[in-house]
Amino acid sequence: MRQIKREFELRDQEFQYIRDLVMTQTGIVVSENKQELIYSRLSKRVRALNLGGFDDYIDLLEDGRNKDEMVAFVNAITTNLTAFFREGHHFDYLRDHALPKIMERNRQSRKIRIWSAGCSTGEEAYSIAMVLAEKLGFDTWDWRILATDIDTDVLSSANSRIYSADRVTGIDAQRLQRWFRKGGGRNQGLVQIAKELNDRISFKQLNLVKPWPIKNEFDIIFCRNVVIYFDVPTQKRIFDGYARHLAGHGNLFIGHSESLHKVTNRFESLGHTVYKKRDS
Repeated sequence: MRQIKREFELRDQEFQYIRDLVMTQTGIVVSENKQELIYSRLSKRVRALNLGGFDDYIDLLEDGRNKDEMVAFVNAITTNLTAFFREGHHFDYLRDHALPKIMERNRQSRKIRIWSAGCSTGEEAYSIAMVLAEKLGFDTWDWRILATDIDTDVLSSANSRIYSADRVTGIDAQRLQRWFRKGGGRNQGLVQIAKELNDRISFKQLNLVKPWPIKNEFDIIFCRNVVIYFDVPTQKRIFDGYARHLAGHGNLFIGHSESLHKVTNRFESLGHTVYKKRDS
């Protein structure tokens, strides 16, 4: 493998150590051809900490006393690509099929619980919240969304409710008017999501490859374009965990490039990467 010659040297053994640490901490498999990507993301941490190179950075991580830097390491590695109403057919299915069935099943409790796993900067969770608010309102149903991610930086961004205006292009005018407020003056070019949506969402840090501090049962779980970064044994553990936390006949939504084939038999495909939990 060729060595990277830039501001800092990233030796093969250092790259391998980082690959192993990423796997241990996040479950993400870093392929051998990602050396430049790793350099690009972590050299910023080396520079910010005024270290001499990657050897010093690895010493810092190995020391274990700087817990904040391990968090920063994970935040630097994880990928956060998302958009409002990404894979729009999922939100149509949620509105037209999944929610009516849940409303029938939960008509006595009038509670609905949804988990957005790997929520990144929050666009998915807020998209779900918009659908629920438009379908159910805020008064007669107790609906809540748990939105989790391993990256604390993106969770803070999501909880702020603030996005650049170019992030909401493509959302229809009625939704924009109802759920977004345009900034003025120093906030020109920014929009803020309505607080009433944020009030129904709990943004929490959670590492999918570590034990989950979750006791709730969910009616729906969104985990889209997340498990593609994990190996198959890790995917199986995660999907089996989702099955344990889904209510009977609950729905799982995954990304368009993902599949449960040869990973788990706990779900039945409903088409278009929507699944139903099988009877136990």
